Amino acid sequence: MSLVNRPYVNGAVSHWFGEIGLPLPSTPLPGSRDADVCVIGAGYTGLWTAYYLKKARPGLRVVVLEKEFAGFGASGRNGGWVVGELAGSAPRYARTHGKDAVLRLQRAMFGSVSEIVRVAAEEGVEADLEHDGVVTVARNRAQLRRLTELVAHERAWGWGEDDLRLIEPGERVRVAGAVGASWSPHCARVQPAKLVRGLARVVRELGVELYEGTEVTGLRPRGGGLPAAAVTPYGTVSAEYVVRATEGFTAAFPGAHRDWLPMNSSMIVTEPLPEDVLDGSWRGAELLGDMAHYYMYAQRTADGRIAFGGRGKPYRYGSRIDDAGRTPEATVTALRTLLADMFPAAASVPVAHAWSGVLGVPRDWCSTATVDHRTGLGHAGGYTGHGVATSNLAGRTLRDLLLGEETDLTTLPWVNRPARRWEPEPLRWLGVQLMYSLYRGADARERGVHRTSKLARLADLLSGR
Repeated sequence: MSLVNRPYVNGAVSHWFGEIGLPLPSTPLPGSRDADVCVIGAGYTGLWTAYYLKKARPGLRVVVLEKEFAGFGASGRNGGWVVGELAGSAPRYARTHGKDAVLRLQRAMFGSVSEIVRVAAEEGVEADLEHDGVVTVARNRAQLRRLTELVAHERAWGWGEDDLRLIEPGERVRVAGAVGASWSPHCARVQPAKLVRGLARVVRELGVELYEGTEVTGLRPRGGGLPAAAVTPYGTVSAEYVVRATEGFTAAFPGAHRDWLPMNSSMIVTEPLPEDVLDGSWRGAELLGDMAHYYMYAQRTADGRIAFGGRGKPYRYGSRIDDAGRTPEATVTALRTLLADMFPAAASVPVAHAWSGVLGVPRDWCSTATVDHRTGLGHAGGYTGHGVATSNLAGRTLRDLLLGEETDLTTLPWVNRPARRWEPEPLRWLGVQLMYSLYRGADARERGVHRTSKLARLADLLSGR
């Protein structure tokens, strides 16, 4: 289903599902059952985990439970960046596992980009994947200084010239006002809903039992002679292992209210641009980001639109989640204004759709893949916005952990990583509001100066990044 010539849409999950159509209601869990592994959440993490388990051990009984439908959360609402950046801080991982382990984790993340492209081709998943890399632009001297420092930082953490390099402004994507840019090959464009819908099809064909419209209301750890279990209104799934793969929706899960902060991110997408609008300034499928503190992210879609995102209203009190994806018009206007500022020729192209979603942010901003063999419970997530690629690595890592195999993946520094919980309300809400107010203020102050604003440094300290 195309949005061309349709009225402007706000919410309704995302443009990505608007393009292909929302799935028809499916059958919920038909009653209690036993399994080897039960996965909660049919987003990328849950589906990749199920996929790799069944590919490794076809005889395993794998059940996936989803409250809404596959891809309803961040997997169907993200910016379509399959990016190989660490979901976390390299120095922070190194404090517990050493630098060599972090370098291995980074290379594993690079490999995840190619792995997703490979599996999609092998399994016949058509998801508009194009592996053209990512361009990051600096639009003032302070941002240029940060970009130069970022490249030097990544060099120290194993990124070579072939992994990341400075380029001339406009060399790959011409952005108004850009004074510097970098390019990395470790990123691919994807149509998120097509990828998640394709994965759901593939795992079903492999024999995974995927039940949508099935909310998990409780978890039971292994003990007292009973296996681990996921409890739903339709019955209980008892399994050797139960894995929670709920990412930004984790805050709504029983007992996990403060584990990961559900950070809101918002997007708009334009109508298809006439061929002459960008005048050759963005010809490929490179992803595009910037060095602002209140940063943006964008892609050129396969049908010639610009999908453009940013933080908008970053957090709702009490970790509430707007599951309809509706976006405040002030956020839509702000994103539209920034898009027009970066691409003036596109200023008159109408916005077709706006939507929002949530991503999971740990207190230390470092993701994890965890399995507790004593309780039979596991989880993965906290991807801080890098979940499209990181979820693939999580799926392969959880496979090895669940199968009890010692591999290179099970020794990576994010495995079984503990993290402290977020502060209770109202401290959590006040802290996030202050943090992003400081970032916005820093962006405003940096126009015309060459150093990062002290406001941003204060925000970093407050956030724990």
